[in-house]
Amino acid sequence: MSKILITCAVTGSIHTPSMSPYLPVTADQITEHAVGAAEAGASILHLHARDPKTGQPSADPAHFMGFLPRIKQATGAVLNISTGGSAVMTLDQRLAAPKLAEPEMCSLNMGSMNFALYPAAARIDDWKHDWEQPFLENSDDLVFKNTPRDIAGILQTMGAERGARFEFECYDLGHLYMLRHFVDRGMVEPPFFIQFVFGVLGGMGPDPENLTHMKTIADKLFGKDYMFSVLAAGRHQIPLTSMAAAMGGHVRVGLEDSLMIARGQLARTNAEQVAKIRRIVEDMGREVASPEDARRMLGLKGADRTAI
Repeated sequence: MSKILITCAVTGSIHTPSMSPYLPVTADQITEHAVGAAEAGASILHLHARDPKTGQPSADPAHFMGFLPRIKQATGAVLNISTGGSAVMTLDQRLAAPKLAEPEMCSLNMGSMNFALYPAAARIDDWKHDWEQPFLENSDDLVFKNTPRDIAGILQTMGAERGARFEFECYDLGHLYMLRHFVDRGMVEPPFFIQFVFGVLGGMGPDPENLTHMKTIADKLFGKDYMFSVLAAGRHQIPLTSMAAAMGGHVRVGLEDSLMIARGQLARTNAEQVAKIRRIVEDMGREVASPEDARRMLGLKGADRTAI
């Protein structure tokens, strides 16, 4: 099998500070968690920003610039900046920081979908900030907008104009066909790095059968021109990423996807999750890819050609 890429999604925009005291919020915390994850074996760091005072997901480029240069200076890891941001942000807001930073890699959501977080609100009794409860509860009426026009715009703005490669986030089967559509339009070139996303309410469920079916259809649509990775929400994180590794795929962990390190035990750092999945994949005989390996495998432009 090829070397395995470990992505760490450091903070995301789904979880709120009331869910875990260890969720990184400030630039110092995000930097510390990201550097620790890279030292533990993550070759790719998937990054969102937050308001350091409230922990609310932020699209402000100033919040990104509070940690991006520091992480780049401290690690050789590939910095992958979200273009998804938060489902409550406009597309212009979501693209503000990536356009400024011009990273090697961006995430790109491949379809519009319901993005329901409201069941999590019932599990919280003590709220730290007044934005958290309505943010979660109002997601029962939330559509995460990623239309074909949106996708084409991101491919042009971040890809054609700024040289970024993409982590194509596919939350459902139809998203694979949308990616194929853009390949057929000549807007995307291989190798394709496809992230199968499981366990978000509104997307596909975290069933092993869904993973095998996604792999079957991706093989049909993309042949040998793609690599797949898996992320799974909450308690499904380690079982499904381990399955992906056994299938020859790649893995993503991090506090964006799960706040836990074991049943009933909060992860204190992102590095804990990286170290755990690294032990598992190495016990399978997989060799963990370095950042230099990742750049070669994904055809990235190189860290020295970013604006960060």
